[in-house]
This record gives sequence, structure tokens and C-alpha cells, in this order.
Amino acid sequence: MNQPLQSRPAEDAQELAKRVRAFVDERILPREAELAGPRESARACQDELTAAAREQGLWGLFYPGRMSSLEAYLTVAEQEGRSEYGGAIFGTELALDTHMLTRHGGAEIRAAFLASLLTGEGVSAYGMSEPDSIGSIPATIATTATAEGDHWRLDGRKWFICRADRATFVTVVARTDGAGVDGALSMILVPTDAPGFSIAREVDILGRFQGQCEIVFDGVRVPRHNLLGQPGAGLALMQERLGLGRLLRAVHWLGLAQRSFDLMCTRIRSARGEQARLGDKQLVRLRVFEAYQAIASARGLLRDAARKFDARVANAIEVNVAKVAASQALSRAVDSAIQVYGAEGLSSLTPLSGIYRAARATHILDGTDDALVSAVGRRLLDAYQDADSLDFDWPSLSGTPAAQ
Repeated sequence: MNQPLQSRPAEDAQELAKRVRAFVDERILPREAELAGPRESARACQDELTAAAREQGLWGLFYPGRMSSLEAYLTVAEQEGRSEYGGAIFGTELALDTHMLTRHGGAEIRAAFLASLLTGEGVSAYGMSEPDSIGSIPATIATTATAEGDHWRLDGRKWFICRADRATFVTVVARTDGAGVDGALSMILVPTDAPGFSIAREVDILGRFQGQCEIVFDGVRVPRHNLLGQPGAGLALMQERLGLGRLLRAVHWLGLAQRSFDLMCTRIRSARGEQARLGDKQLVRLRVFEAYQAIASARGLLRDAARKFDARVANAIEVNVAKVAASQALSRAVDSAIQVYGAEGLSSLTPLSGIYRAARATHILDGTDDALVSAVGRRLLDAYQDADSLDFDWPSLSGTPAAQ
């Protein structure tokens, strides 16, 4: 049985990042083909690497009490993200739930669900999107949770639910009161072994199954104390979760962007690259410049959003802009790398084709680019209703809260 996380003195983030990078380069990257292979062998490989990460004290680094701040963790997280499998192996995929349950879970939730996450025995999933609702409009959520004595009864469907294939519980966004969103939605934790819970089908992402499924709640009953936070607080919890979740995902994308950039520049300076005189071509230099600019810009935006998160001030604009920037940086870097490699970059001879598929998905995950750009654009224009200038350092402190 895995042991609970032990608190330890804060380790210098730069030194910890070096240790994580070495683990990724030496242990994970050589086995990426295996991790992308048949499900049974891939799962065994992931479990083996996770155990090794735990032995080296590199698992769950952003779990409550492990890092001094989100800003400090970003340096480490970029190195975790150098492989698209890093989030699962280092336990970072579950970090968001450990924070949400720590902040908003009662004693029963902490004992039944949080404790298993902290030991590595539990696996969490989050159920918000639905087949017949619009993901960016919470008012369209139709799954219901009806109070019946000392239990909730849940009915509905969710889809594109990450880790649903192996989750031990799901945090479900359900309608507990009336229409709309204000005071009508709540978050309820549902064990996946509860009667009435089932997986309707597996859902692939760009031709690859990555643990996402459509799930069904058919009269599922769970205790009333499985409520996260207060009744009707679902919208506020969703916004809190989205803010932190977007930052945690986006910083991993920067890790993949940096890896793609490294592969591109190494290829340009290789013997084959020198033979083709790639470094002398202006369009190649432009690709290097633009990829570097995109990565450096996204990194700065993420750090700004993280500093404000740590200071507990409004940062919705900063988070959304940083998320879009990180997605764009990854897409630009991997696309440029593939262009430099040519046909080889499209094949399994390099990791670039897999990274490219992951990059395209980032423009949809955790809020589509279009929805976030529209929301931020509206918010920025709203700031000019009562002023003729915007404070770029604190845009989220002006006007009304930005839509998430």
C-alpha cells in the first residue's frame, strides 16, 4: 500500500526542476513508444514509472503542502510536461482535485476521497460536459441531483470525461435547484462503483483513446455529505477549478513546446541540417525566432497569472490569455519543427507527430480558444465604459468578473 505524502522542507525549485528533467529524459522519453502502445502494456509501463517517480520523491509535487507557491511550481511543471505522459506519471493530473477537496471538502469527503488521492490509490475524474449541453454555457447542464432523505439521486450523462476509464470517483456538476446557474448547480462526488454508474462508451481524441469516456448516472444514490462546498455553489467552484486547471495544463504545454523547439534547433545544427544549410535560410531563422518569441511570451503570461493566483487576487483575464498563449506557442513550435524535419517529422521516427496531435487538442481543452478570446475581449472593452485607459498589470480588477 502506498504511504501518504510526507511534508518536507521546501526544495529549491530550480534544483527540483533539474531532477524532474533528468527523470523525464532518462526514464520517460525512451519509453514513450511503449506508453503510446496497447492499453495493457502502456498502463503497466505508466505504473512502473509512477512508482519510480514516487521513490525519487518526484510524485505529487503540487499536492497541498508540497510546493511553496504555484509560481515556484511552474519551473518544475515545465519539465514534467516535456512528455505528454508526464502529467499522469508524476501525479499532476490529480493535483487539481487534491486542492479542490482540501479547500471545499468536509470531513467525510476528506476521509473517503482525498486520503486515497494523497496515497496514490485513488483516481479522480471531473464530470461537467454533456452530450446535449453546450460546454461553455453552464446553464445548459441537464444532469440532476435530487435530494431524497439523507441521499442525493443523480440522473444524467456526461462525456469527454478524462480518466473515466480508471477513475475511482467522479466530481459531478449537477443541477440541484431550478433553472439557470445562480444557486442551481452543485458539485457532488460519486464513487464509480456505485449502483447505476456506468461507462456508455469510450471516446477517442484525434484517433487515439486517452481515457476519455461517456458516462451515465441512472438513479445513482450517494450520501448528502458527498457535496463539495455548499449547495448551489457549483458555478463558483467551476470557475475556481477552471482557473487553476487551465494554468496547470498550460504550463505542461510549454514543456512540450520547449521540447519541440529543442528538437528543431538541434536538427538545424545537425550534420544533415548543415548539409542543407538550414541555418542560413531566412525562413528557417524566422521559424526559430517566432517559436522562441511565442514560448517566452507565454511563459511570462503564465508567471503573471500564477503570481496573482498566489496573492489571491482576481486573475481571470490573465489565466485565459495565458492558456491561449501557451496553446499557440505549442502549436507554432511543433509545426515549425515538423516543417524543418520534413516527412520524417510526420512519422513515428520522431515524437513530433504525437506532440502535434496533442497541440491541436489544446485549442479545445479547458475552454475553446474562440470562447476564451470572446470572453476576454468583451471584458477588456467593458473596462472602457467608465475609463479611458486600462491597467495592463491588473486588468482583472476592473469591471465585472470575466466569463470563464
